[in-house]
Amino acid sequence: MGARNTDVSFGWVTRALHWAMALGVLAMLGFGSYIARMEVGMSNIWMFGVHKSIGIVLFALLALRIVWHFVSPVLESLPSGVAWKDRAAAWVHRAFYVLLIVVPLSGWIGSGATGLDVLLFNRVTLPPLAPVSETWEEAAFAVHFVATKLLALCVVLHIAGAVMRKDGTLGRMVRGV
Repeated sequence: MGARNTDVSFGWVTRALHWAMALGVLAMLGFGSYIARMEVGMSNIWMFGVHKSIGIVLFALLALRIVWHFVSPVLESLPSGVAWKDRAAAWVHRAFYVLLIVVPLSGWIGSGATGLDVLLFNRVTLPPLAPVSETWEEAAFAVHFVATKLLALCVVLHIAGAVMRKDGTLGRMVRGV
């Protein structure tokens, strides 16, 4: 199996990006939900740094995935035979891309608006995307909260759709064919 997609199969790069992002998103939804319920203190502040760093890595993977779409042919979805299911699948995929941009950007904006540095793995300081402002902070984290719930819904719909189909769709993303 080659790196690039063909007309009928996903290449290993597409599959690696898909599964790396899938695992990362699932982990971040769980981890983010866990830390959102915590009271921030000196003993756990590092967890927020890890969360931010992984979010930025997922954002970078999304950028790579978008670039890869221009480098390697995009496979057409296999028709399910049910028009509304095909439309729903297409909308879920579109929503994924929007949410995978909105979630990390809103987190980055909210974090920067607190006035604290946004650090990538405690090594690289990322520039703030908003002024230090309680209004910006609250708005950005509200968007982040809602967008993560929508992302979780998309994950559930995507997994359910992939498992319910019996036409080889899941096999194309697991084995490439």
